[in-house]
Amino acid sequence: MVTNVPLCCRAEQAVGLAAVDSPFTPPYKSMKRDYVFVVNPNGANGRTGREWKNLLPKLNAELSKDWNICESLTTGPSHAVDIAREAIKGGAAAVVAVGGDGTLHEVLNGFFEDGKPVRAQEEGAVHTTSLGLIPLGTGSDFARTFGWKNDPYEAIERIAKGQKQRIDVGLVVGKDDKFHYFLNVADIHLSAKAGFFASKYKRFGKLCYVFGALQAFISHSNRDMNIKIDKEEWKRFPKVTALCIGNAKYFGGGMKITPTADPFSGKFEVVVLQDFKWYDFILKLQKLYKGTHLSERNVSTISASSIVVEELTELATNTDGGIYVQADGEHLGFLPRRFLMLPGTIEFLI
Repeated sequence: MVTNVPLCCRAEQAVGLAAVDSPFTPPYKSMKRDYVFVVNPNGANGRTGREWKNLLPKLNAELSKDWNICESLTTGPSHAVDIAREAIKGGAAAVVAVGGDGTLHEVLNGFFEDGKPVRAQEEGAVHTTSLGLIPLGTGSDFARTFGWKNDPYEAIERIAKGQKQRIDVGLVVGKDDKFHYFLNVADIHLSAKAGFFASKYKRFGKLCYVFGALQAFISHSNRDMNIKIDKEEWKRFPKVTALCIGNAKYFGGGMKITPTADPFSGKFEVVVLQDFKWYDFILKLQKLYKGTHLSERNVSTISASSIVVEELTELATNTDGGIYVQADGEHLGFLPRRFLMLPGTIEFLI
């Protein structure tokens, strides 16, 4: 593998490049801006890295006339955040996540720094950087909201058209006031716990979600929570099994958990599952995947632009431990958390 080479390169030169820490500055004088592809080579048990190499001729044919095609291979957790942030500061036209929801999640978080959107550092720059996606991951749940398949060639053709729309972004704020951003679904308690365990079984492909759910159920108990929606008064929700905050529709490998969520609406769809037993998931699994579960008696849905969730103080020492929180399948810790909608915050290549 070649190292110590410029990060930005023409597509025909890209094969075999390793991710490096150099700025996004082309080694040649060019009026063309950069399309930076952030690739997780280990995604989907290595399939992402293998397929990426085969995509370069297609990328060159579709994009190189108008853009500098740049690649960077991630080398570990949060690397995609740094790559995206550096690319935006360097004036990239687009940063495209190549992989699954985890890679997209990290790239999204690279669009922000210290609670503010990242901007190009060039003096007088007025252009913005768009976010794009080539779905090649295990779940690729965010892509499902748009009806996109795990077809990278179709994704390249879509990206080449250059159609953009400003998309909503969710913000998660912890008790330490640390900001974390998400595009898809943030969730709390059982589903978040299952996601945490599922991440340890990624080598089994989509079966990781089954293994994660089984392990989460072993120590699960429904918990009472205090929830504040927008500017309303606090409300007690007893026996919460899971609470899902959807900017988009799917999570967990194709479960349509927040079926009416729309990432262009400026609102979250909040779905609360209460007093579910293990057999409820078996009996209602088909409805959960189809998105027809909202009519169930122990399921409620709320439209919101902000939501604060806390565990009831008197139960906070429950022997099951803290209540898990995740966003886009990434573990964020435990309650309490505040979730805010940021409408139309970034340009997305659709």
